Amino acid sequence: MTVRIYIPRDAAALSLGAEKVARAIAKEISVRGIDAKIVRNGSRGMFWLEPLVEVEVSGKRIGYGPVKAKDVPLLFDAGLVNGGSHELCLGEVESLPFLKEQTRLTFARCGITDPLSLEDYEAHGGLAGLRRAVAMAPADVVKEVTDSGLRGRGGAGFPTGIKWKTVLDAAGDRKYIVCNADEGDSGTFADRMIIEGDPFVLIEGMAISGLATGATKGFVYTRSEYPHAIATMREAVEIARRAAILGPSVLGSGRAFDIEVRTGAGAYVCGEETSLLNSLEGKRGVVRAKPPLPAHKGLFDCPTVINNVISLASVPIILDKGAAFYRDFGMGRSRGTIPIQIAGNVKHRGLYEAAFGLSLGDIVDRIGGGTATGRPVKAVQVGGPLGAYFPRALFDTPFDYESFAAKDGLIGHAGIVVFDDTADMLKQARFAMEFCAIESCGKCTPCRIGSTRGVETLDKIAKNIEPQKQLELVTDLCNTMKFGSLCALGGFTPYPVMSAINHFPDDFRPSPIAEAAE
Repeated sequence: MTVRIYIPRDAAALSLGAEKVARAIAKEISVRGIDAKIVRNGSRGMFWLEPLVEVEVSGKRIGYGPVKAKDVPLLFDAGLVNGGSHELCLGEVESLPFLKEQTRLTFARCGITDPLSLEDYEAHGGLAGLRRAVAMAPADVVKEVTDSGLRGRGGAGFPTGIKWKTVLDAAGDRKYIVCNADEGDSGTFADRMIIEGDPFVLIEGMAISGLATGATKGFVYTRSEYPHAIATMREAVEIARRAAILGPSVLGSGRAFDIEVRTGAGAYVCGEETSLLNSLEGKRGVVRAKPPLPAHKGLFDCPTVINNVISLASVPIILDKGAAFYRDFGMGRSRGTIPIQIAGNVKHRGLYEAAFGLSLGDIVDRIGGGTATGRPVKAVQVGGPLGAYFPRALFDTPFDYESFAAKDGLIGHAGIVVFDDTADMLKQARFAMEFCAIESCGKCTPCRIGSTRGVETLDKIAKNIEPQKQLELVTDLCNTMKFGSLCALGGFTPYPVMSAINHFPDDFRPSPIAEAAE
């Protein structure tokens, strides 16, 4: 019987040597004459164990990791193909606490299937949602998504069903679905993991969205820094076309929907929906004034749904299992599951999908395992470079949209970056302003000028030049940026700056050495 050996093709695993491991395993299989097949799967999301090699034994997947190419001969000597004992053996992968305690709905297949095997995808529940959607009226599909409580997972948290209904009701000869895969936030990798590890779920979600709103064309807009994701997505689209999942008659429905993959040049501001639309149209990526909303006049002035990868990839499970099933997970107005991306100075870096409601402290201390350095956690930034810094005093905050907003924070794309007690929060605040200044599209004054003045003002605080006066000026700048910027880049930059000032005031006071020097 052919043994299946799984080695990730995910970019994170590749960066840690997965390709060398795959070559070494292929060599051992050949030299030893073993009846085995290598399957290049996506990552399970446990990056501290990558490259993670799995072997299917008696219907169970036994894991070994992190594996280096030099470990491979000894692994085979120890009976790798039979799940043999070795110091790198982790046991049954599904039983590892990090995986076992998750609620994987959107990421149910990631790390399990061959990303480019449609047969694998269907064997693990794929296409069930699309087949149901094909048999439903568009308005009923929209209602199912609305009733599920799904909100945009890209950061804004806007109800997905309402956006779809607006496009469905809008008049237009042509409508579009645009998938925002321009994942630029620090500490985020969920979009890339889906595209590299389970691209058909995104294709299925986009096709359902097209059928629901009357759109016939979809675009996946991703960034040039994701070459593996781009290649995987393009190949998956071709496979889907050949299987009539995409094309002039989706699953024989007589309704058309097709997808094109487009690559951006890496501008952070193109993650903002109207800048993204300009880029897709071949224009400079600058923010558009709203109204009109993209749902009324979006791509090429046509009604357009713009959703994040995770939002669209969550749709198939909703159509398959029903709105009530999905809505039962979560709390308050935050329904379903959220893929939490744990990064920074933390032991267990990776992706953890769970229902909304875990406390921030639980995520950092129990799931993340605390800092990798072993030093105390000082701050956690949630929501990318524009997210607020939370101190340990706020670790009881439940992970949901409203609870974070109540503490002047953002969930954003659900990226968490952990810092230990050596972090200088004045430098972090300066970085936020500098990041905004570099990435600003330049269209509005509060963002373009405010961020530049912010850097200058924070530098004066670092030099102990009238620090109290500078703090007042930074606060005023942040207020202007928050309420005067055209988009979230300038509007959200005050979150990391003001949270650093408010929660870590000691880092903004002159040190005794600096005062003595004066």
